[in-house]
Amino acid sequence: MGVIMDALNAAAKLVLSAADKVIGFETVEAHCDIPCGIYDPHQAQVAAHTVLRMDMLIAETAQVPPTDTSTRNKMIRYVTVKEQHAELVKHEIRIIWGDYIKPEMATPEVHKLVWDIMKAASKAKQDADVNTAKDLLSKVQQFAEWFWKTKDVKTKRVKSAYPTNEEIIMPQM
Repeated sequence: MGVIMDALNAAAKLVLSAADKVIGFETVEAHCDIPCGIYDPHQAQVAAHTVLRMDMLIAETAQVPPTDTSTRNKMIRYVTVKEQHAELVKHEIRIIWGDYIKPEMATPEVHKLVWDIMKAASKAKQDADVNTAKDLLSKVQQFAEWFWKTKDVKTKRVKSAYPTNEEIIMPQM
């Protein structure tokens, strides 16, 4: 029976490999589907700070005439990083929402907050507006406070060391 299963597994791998070459399956990643119990909204906060910082740099760079190649390249990089980090916010929040949050924890207010974060991150990708980025950061901070509350961990708002001059939510240990 083991030989037959090995042959079937090998055949399945060949078929899937061939299909992947034709179709090009999208690679997916997960934080942890064990579940591991290690969840933290910190990365989402850092990503939201990065979105804000990129919008700040975009605003500064917009003051320089775009005839300079260096200036144009900086702007392209700022926009690219901003969009990547707005997507990272969504990814990190989705992981916590999908893997950590139990149905009894998902109150209408939390559901709305997660929804609002997804929409705010999308808007941050579309815009290059500091206020839009601050709104995203504020929502992610609210989520971080709620998250730690579910673990009976008190939080504190700490002025970040980032050039955004905004706060970050930290567990108070």
